[in-house]
Amino acid sequence: MSERCFVRLALVVSVSCALVLGVANQAHAQSSIKVPGKRPAYSLELEPHLLFTPFEAPKDVSGDGVGLGLRGTIEVAPDGFIPKLNDSVGIGFGIDWIHYDGVGGRGYCREFVYTPQGVPVCVETSAQSSNYIFIPVVMQWNFWLHRQWSVFGEPGFAIYHRTGDTGAVPVFMAGGRFHFNDSVALTMRLGYPAFSLGVSFLF
Repeated sequence: MSERCFVRLALVVSVSCALVLGVANQAHAQSSIKVPGKRPAYSLELEPHLLFTPFEAPKDVSGDGVGLGLRGTIEVAPDGFIPKLNDSVGIGFGIDWIHYDGVGGRGYCREFVYTPQGVPVCVETSAQSSNYIFIPVVMQWNFWLHRQWSVFGEPGFAIYHRTGDTGAVPVFMAGGRFHFNDSVALTMRLGYPAFSLGVSFLF
């Protein structure tokens, strides 16, 4: 990861942690984490979202990426893994499109040769930009902290495709939702391969 990407990632994580800690302190008196079942009743979550990634694309030196996606999550274990906590488990799947800008739009030299005078000349460059499709499949483990707040972790994998290349990458996300009501929430994720900000609709 480049120094620029690392600084951006550290800033996003720091701000997110500060917001989560502030909300946790305010919501402590109304916490529902130890009241199993005290949460919106739903069987399907649909979430269109915007994407940003400071990470390189798979198998490429690519620069930052931005895109759009859609995630669907089916609830498979309403009572979760821990009987005394207000948790639940779902299986998530979706499709994400990410456009990588080619190292700030400047391209990247893969190979140099040197002239007799010792001057480096680039003979092979990376693509100026690239487009990837990701198809993630994850387990979503939810913790319902408060009437308006829930958090989750999402381990899994994603199949990716670009012109001439298809493969798989691991996925790990940590996220949270601010619930406007029992049916609509603002949802944010941090993790690999991309961060997301979207709106969840619970059915």
